[in-house]
Amino acid sequence: MTSCERLFASAALLLAVPVLARAEAPETLDTVQVQAAKVHSVDDFELPASTSTVGLGEGNGRGALLSEALAGVPGLLARERQNLAQDTQLSIRGFGARSTFGVRGVRLLVDGVPATMPDGQGQLSHLGLFGGDRVEVLRGPFSALYGNSSGGVLQLWSADGQRGDPWRLRSSVGSNGTSSTGMQLKGQAAAMHYNVAANHFRTDGWRDHSAARRETLNARLGFDLAPDQRLDLLFNVLDAPRAQDPLGLSREQLRSNPRQATAVATQYDTRKSVRQQQAGAVYTLQQGRQTWRLMGYAGQREVEQFLAIPPGPQNSSLHSGGVIDLDGSYGGLDARWAWHGSLAGKPLELVVGANANRQRQHRTGYENFIGDQLGVKGRLRRDQRDQVRNVDQFAQAWWQFSPRWSALLGARHSQVRFRSRDHYITAGNPDDSGSRDYAATTPVAGLVFRASDNLRLYASAGRGFETPTFNELGYRADGGAGLALDLASARSRNYELGGKWRAQSGARLEWALFRADTDDELAVATNSGGRSSYRNIGATRRQGMELSWQQPIGENQQLQLAWTWLQASVREGYLTCTGLPAPCRVPGNRVQAGSRLPGVPRQQLFARWQWQPGPWQWAAEAVAASDMVANDLADARVAGHALLNLEGAREWNTAHGPLRLFARVDNALDQRHVGSVIVNDGNQRYYEPGPDRSYTVGLQWSWGAGKQVP
Repeated sequence: MTSCERLFASAALLLAVPVLARAEAPETLDTVQVQAAKVHSVDDFELPASTSTVGLGEGNGRGALLSEALAGVPGLLARERQNLAQDTQLSIRGFGARSTFGVRGVRLLVDGVPATMPDGQGQLSHLGLFGGDRVEVLRGPFSALYGNSSGGVLQLWSADGQRGDPWRLRSSVGSNGTSSTGMQLKGQAAAMHYNVAANHFRTDGWRDHSAARRETLNARLGFDLAPDQRLDLLFNVLDAPRAQDPLGLSREQLRSNPRQATAVATQYDTRKSVRQQQAGAVYTLQQGRQTWRLMGYAGQREVEQFLAIPPGPQNSSLHSGGVIDLDGSYGGLDARWAWHGSLAGKPLELVVGANANRQRQHRTGYENFIGDQLGVKGRLRRDQRDQVRNVDQFAQAWWQFSPRWSALLGARHSQVRFRSRDHYITAGNPDDSGSRDYAATTPVAGLVFRASDNLRLYASAGRGFETPTFNELGYRADGGAGLALDLASARSRNYELGGKWRAQSGARLEWALFRADTDDELAVATNSGGRSSYRNIGATRRQGMELSWQQPIGENQQLQLAWTWLQASVREGYLTCTGLPAPCRVPGNRVQAGSRLPGVPRQQLFARWQWQPGPWQWAAEAVAASDMVANDLADARVAGHALLNLEGAREWNTAHGPLRLFARVDNALDQRHVGSVIVNDGNQRYYEPGPDRSYTVGLQWSWGAGKQVP
């Protein structure tokens, strides 16, 4: 049985649960989400924070990549790399921009379950959009209430199945051998709400050596235990075998042929395989003015990655090889209590909670050659068992202390503990075991002024912190053995002023001025032997402005605009190894104060016009970004670009449910551009080109089987 067949077989097994449930469901209260920086009885409009909610509904894209849904969120940069061996590049207000693998500096959650590990490293690959209901993005000081590495927060929420919900079958094909097929079964059977979605995605890739396949299964099963009790069971499976990695390109390679792969990518058959299984449970109990919530989850993740490190550097007795093999487990608990009442006769909301998370990882490294054969798993060169865990406590209070004023206050105390046990000990490679603890208390506070019924003005401030990840602790800057346990956590001070306006017509305008000053920022110290080491560089600043506007035009048109201006810069000069010569062990190149932080465009613009006359839907999008630098020295730059995307769809009502045909053209004007950069790449192959004009055509059928389940 193929992995695709196993995936859909699992979906069928999960579907059997609602079919077997036959008792009538009792009437229940609305589900309440109790979480930090959210007040369940208060609209986001009343809170002193920048938030965006993106509905996932009826998209016209491939439906498998998160970046397709997030282009219109101000302050957020989500870029596909034309390389599914590497995750989407995700940053919020410049936090997370330096990450060359996975997501760091931004907190990720799926249905309230962390997708970010305790060390701050997160993954987007298992976030299933097809069964999703919405994505919520939180920016600014109140992100700190989510703990370590919370420069921003992104949460994906699955739809909650209800009686009469349609089931869906969706399939699309597109340029470069890309196809996506998904099935969603959603509805209510007796006391159980269910949402089961499976998706198969494959592509030959726009660039050479970039073919990939990804299969996901996401399920949410909600049980109404009583009128005031709810249990949600969450399941997730990801299988992404042998995703090819074309690597970055040099400036000359980019000019000559942006679709090529770097020669060593095919020579070493650079690739990555990921498998993940995860399960979680959320229990919610409402008793009068109180709400109790208990969440637990556990999962396993396996990663095998083949790198393009030549045999020469691996001759060093301290080198860990050119193949990374990770086999890890993770899990955690979160308990929260919320109370709604009054203080001095004014509305008051309290949330108090604690959580603990742990990740265990068996990390092995192997040579990527056997004799003259390259791109194969050779001798063992690394064997260690890593563990990172956190124990946090938090509290939050919202109080409307006058008819026109309200306050939101909160604090979180975090303890993060790293432990590593080395089991690869030789005469030339001593015991590298070690440990390091980090702790921080991050207070936040905000005020909202009700200027009128439709206008709110607010101010907020807070502190945040970011520990190094295990990947950043992995190599010492001096080239010695052991972990870089001298790295400190970065500490930030965050400020925001903003306003929110809305009209009965549905028009909405939001703006924010923000600043984040960071001490002990983490950045690349040295590049040597295919490895990067890190150091604390001193002070940096991220400041700017965000603007978003939604405007209905008549009865069937909609205009959406999002603009970001962001100045991210170094405040204290430092020495780095970025740039030539490479490899580099001793920092000797000076980064001047005032230099731009790499990977951050100064401006971003998104504009979308949508027209829906009857059964038709038409849309045009403009996506633009200014230039940015690719390394700390700012001597490698990427020009800005502007792209035009077009959409069209037509829906027919049939006896068995609506049938929808959709099409999309990305980069309709066929503009050559760089889609993303590999920040501070040690080989100066910084550039990951974006695709030329591409097409997607698809069909979706929705039928009313959900209400027919006995």
